[in-house]
Amino acid sequence: MQDPRVPPDTRDRFERLYLDCYPAVHRYALRRTDSADDVADVIAETFLAAWRRLDDVPDGDATVLWLYGAARRVLANHRRGESRRSALASRLRGELAVGQEAAPADPRTEAVRTAFAALDPADRDVLALASWEELTGPQIATVLGCSSTAARLRLYRARRRLARLLDTTDEVTVMTALRGETR
Repeated sequence: MQDPRVPPDTRDRFERLYLDCYPAVHRYALRRTDSADDVADVIAETFLAAWRRLDDVPDGDATVLWLYGAARRVLANHRRGESRRSALASRLRGELAVGQEAAPADPRTEAVRTAFAALDPADRDVLALASWEELTGPQIATVLGCSSTAARLRLYRARRRLARLLDTTDEVTVMTALRGETR
């Protein structure tokens, strides 16, 4: 469906520009990126810039040069974004490592982590919803897409299996350990 707000001559000009210049922009992006997703992003953002500034796009041989300039700016923005994301990820890893080192060592921590990791993913999921998110049975049922009764039964069974792995029958100890030791 065509947008009635876009004049036909504008739409036609952009379609011609896209069809004529797509191969060149594709090659330009392909040579300068590492993944197919990045190539697609560069192409899409370049032609979006062309659409938004269609009156500024020159005709003739200068068209592809204008698109190369737009693609160059898109790539620069992409690289700056990647650089910021990498720096943030490094900083967060460092902060998390410091936070883990500063936490007092509890001899139960490794046992709880090991037992929790040994559980079936469905058991880990229901225990995490109850312990970490502090959800009620009906709330867990909503998240899991089951009845409240089924959610309570899954939680009960998961707690029992974790307690067996920890060699304890005290569910309060199990849930306390989960809240504090496995996040």
